[in-house]
Amino acid sequence: MARRRKRKSRRRQEGRRILECVPQYNIESGEDKPVTAARKFIHSQGIIPPALLLVRRNEHTTDRYFWAEKGLFGAQYVEENHFLFPSLKVIIESKAASAQAASAVAVSTPATLSTPTLSTPITVSTEKAEPVAVGAGQT
Repeated sequence: MARRRKRKSRRRQEGRRILECVPQYNIESGEDKPVTAARKFIHSQGIIPPALLLVRRNEHTTDRYFWAEKGLFGAQYVEENHFLFPSLKVIIESKAASAQAASAVAVSTPATLSTPTLSTPITVSTEKAEPVAVGAGQT
């Protein structure tokens, strides 16, 4: 039997791209539950929102949490509902503004050829080189 491809939500993909711009912290859960380990890490390090915490539960499982002004959320929920978070709206707007500025610069400045500049000057010797005889009979 052939496996069906999993359908990917555009909204979730957009949320994932937005979360890539947020600072990430990798931590180990240790003896605590992953959420407790994330909360302790946030408190001890004084992390300011927005931030993404990757809490490693064991060698196979990593839980992802998003630290926002409103509290700690699962990263999957935030990916699907990124428009509900004011700190992510700022990132979206700044990303859109920088993309517009980059496209405006690319359109307004024509492509020109520039000559590369050398950091060290080239010195040319004016002495004449002696000719070297090439041929048979020389030892």
